[in-house]
Amino acid sequence: KSMKYETIAEVYEANDKIHENLKSIVSNLTEEQADFLPEGGKWTVAQIVEHIAKVNDGMTKISAKLLSKAQTEGKKSDGKVKLSEAFLQGVAKVAEQKLEAPEIVHPEGTQTIAESLKAIDQNRQNLENLRLLFETVEGTEVKFPHPAFGEINAHDWLALIGGHEFRHIKQIQKILAQQ
Repeated sequence: KSMKYETIAEVYEANDKIHENLKSIVSNLTEEQADFLPEGGKWTVAQIVEHIAKVNDGMTKISAKLLSKAQTEGKKSDGKVKLSEAFLQGVAKVAEQKLEAPEIVHPEGTQTIAESLKAIDQNRQNLENLRLLFETVEGTEVKFPHPAFGEINAHDWLALIGGHEFRHIKQIQKILAQQ
């Protein structure tokens, strides 16, 4: 999925579409579909959705800290999105690679899809609460390291929320096709 955005609003719109797609795919799965572990697979669909919930929460918290720091420094923005070259190159590099999630965001396997979706929706509200900061504070100079992409800025983290969900939607579709 191409990450060609002009404005913060476009990133939010794209993330919303990706999330609606995820919900439409996983909301009405049977328990067997949700808990099916494909041959050689590591996670079920339910576990992937739980992982997305954990990751989204972490990425939103990182974004909030970065934007808060930028706001303290008095950095102003025009609402344009500025994804870093390092991030865009990293995304292109790992597009077809299998990545290993850090232990901290591994699913515990204790949540239903509905519970994970509820957590994601709560997080999306937290992210919506950050929209004004994203649009008015220059979020590209303060950075936080990502395990695969290195030092990335708040705009990168915002785009990554959708990119991460999109990546796992493809994984979920593969799992469902195997059942």
